Amino acid sequence: MKTNCLLLLLSGAVACSACGEKKTTRDVSADAGHYVPVFPMEPFIRPEAVNPVISPNDATRFFDPLLQDSIAWESNDTFNPAAAVLNDEIVVLYRAEDQSGKGIGQRTSRLGYASSGDGLHFTRRSTPVFYPDNDSQKELEWPGGCEDPRIALSENGLYVMLYTQWNRQLPRLAVATSPDLVHWTKHGPAFAKAYDGRFYNEFSKSASVITRLKNGKQVIAEIKGRYWMYWGEKAVYAATSDNLTDWYPVLDENNRLKVLYAPREGYFDSELTECGPPAVLTEQGIVLLYNGKNKAGTGGDTDYTANAYCAGQALFDAEEPTQLLQVSDKPFLVPQESFEKSGQYPAGTVFIEGLVYFQNKWFLYYGCADSRVAVAIYNPKYNEKI
Repeated sequence: MKTNCLLLLLSGAVACSACGEKKTTRDVSADAGHYVPVFPMEPFIRPEAVNPVISPNDATRFFDPLLQDSIAWESNDTFNPAAAVLNDEIVVLYRAEDQSGKGIGQRTSRLGYASSGDGLHFTRRSTPVFYPDNDSQKELEWPGGCEDPRIALSENGLYVMLYTQWNRQLPRLAVATSPDLVHWTKHGPAFAKAYDGRFYNEFSKSASVITRLKNGKQVIAEIKGRYWMYWGEKAVYAATSDNLTDWYPVLDENNRLKVLYAPREGYFDSELTECGPPAVLTEQGIVLLYNGKNKAGTGGDTDYTANAYCAGQALFDAEEPTQLLQVSDKPFLVPQESFEKSGQYPAGTVFIEGLVYFQNKWFLYYGCADSRVAVAIYNPKYNEKI
């Protein structure tokens, strides 16, 4: 039986599973006049007549340095976006696939750049800003490409991107940094140096660096002198770093990856619990937005389509980031629009990866059916129209 508690919201009630003693409230805390989110961050509302904000384009061409040929690099699909704020604009780096193969994971992925002054209407560059090249990471990124980025900003103004390297053999979580979201330095696999390379050849992807609001900016947080991230697809794990490029997975008492949260039978996240955009530190704890995949057949949640990806939220302790406090029993974002249920993934996908604080609201960017990009907006004030 599902254990529920009711959190009274200004807009209704949300069911959640309680894993700790900390209570949540709807009080809105101010950071120099800005609004800090609370758990759960709801509601995220799709703006009218805007989505999808990014769709495939077969007119743009890119001279690929590995193929030595001009290709339609974003002609097949554009999805799974990261987001960041730069010079009073929102920048979205989206995964773009060409038409070099058939089926998910069999084409080459590159990252396109789109910018917007309002977070809703975007201007796109005609060529990708991040892609497999004749560089130190070619063996790990070719021919599958660079996939599913998440971006967070350090306090000193450096953009840190965690993305998946895909050589069609093994996905690896990797790190890149940039001062401007255009010019990038690749640092290689995130766990390459950890424990004498123990996790170098292990499956890894989907990293959510913990952030916080400081003077109105969403920046990477330090907790007890270290940086933290949640990561993982089949379960939620954690890792720490001293420099944002070399990460060490958190291990349990048996020297194995410490499982913080895993799929739950009978829920929308019964198949996968895949980390989403940068997590956010609040007064109540750390809010992690994640992607839950619903299991087909026995064990799934019959309220949702089999194999669908919906978005959930989990709350972790602010001082002990590995301690789970609460998890939402119901997703806060579900595939409902036609473009969220058609494309490469017709079972339905709202795959969240980009979250930014902009103009006193939180803009959430997500992939739609592995084919397009859309946005939903959370307004902590609740008294302003989106």
